[in-house]
Amino acid sequence: MRTEALIFDMDGTMVDSMPWHAKSWVAFCRRHGIQMEAAEILARTTGRTGVECMAEVFGRPLGEAEALALVHEKEEIYRDLFAATFSEVAGFTAFARQAAARGLKLAVGTAGDRHNIAFVMSRLGMDPPPLAIVGGDEGLTGKPTPAIFLEAARRIGVAPERCIVFEDAPFGIEAARRGGMRAVAVCTTHSAEELAGPHVIAAVRTYDELAHSNFLEMLDVAIA
Repeated sequence: MRTEALIFDMDGTMVDSMPWHAKSWVAFCRRHGIQMEAAEILARTTGRTGVECMAEVFGRPLGEAEALALVHEKEEIYRDLFAATFSEVAGFTAFARQAAARGLKLAVGTAGDRHNIAFVMSRLGMDPPPLAIVGGDEGLTGKPTPAIFLEAARRIGVAPERCIVFEDAPFGIEAARRGGMRAVAVCTTHSAEELAGPHVIAAVRTYDELAHSNFLEMLDVAIA
């Protein structure tokens, strides 16, 4: 199957942000008197949209205005924490640049909102930038539904089966499968076993590993 596009999740896949999301959830829950361990919060929320996350954490339906205010509060904590130690997943920007040079279209499909997207993209300095970015505040359902990834593929004009999704979370890996896409497991927060599936074609800790294995060179890609 010829590959035409790579679609990247953002948190934990492009940037090494998940420890800071965990810390921000702990601080947020403490403020609101919610008794829930960080591991449980992440297991229940990672890949879901902000509004979906708040319903999970509070255990009840929330009005849109209330949910969005809570999302804004939580994500401000996250950005304040991560800004001081911002880092990409090792080798990401170099890998993305090499992929684009080989003629692959690049897109981002994340449950993060526009503020987190702007925060990350302004610091990463991807060159070239993604052709499309789909966020979790655009009215689409979050992962494990494939809506975000399918919309990213639609915006760049590539059939789902010709896309490879890069993901660090089980919900995202499952979303790729439901969307008819192949996947690469980025094992920053979960093991390869936790991210396994018949559509997963590689499992790595960093993008340097993909470079060393000649991953791009072995794909059937139209050379730019």
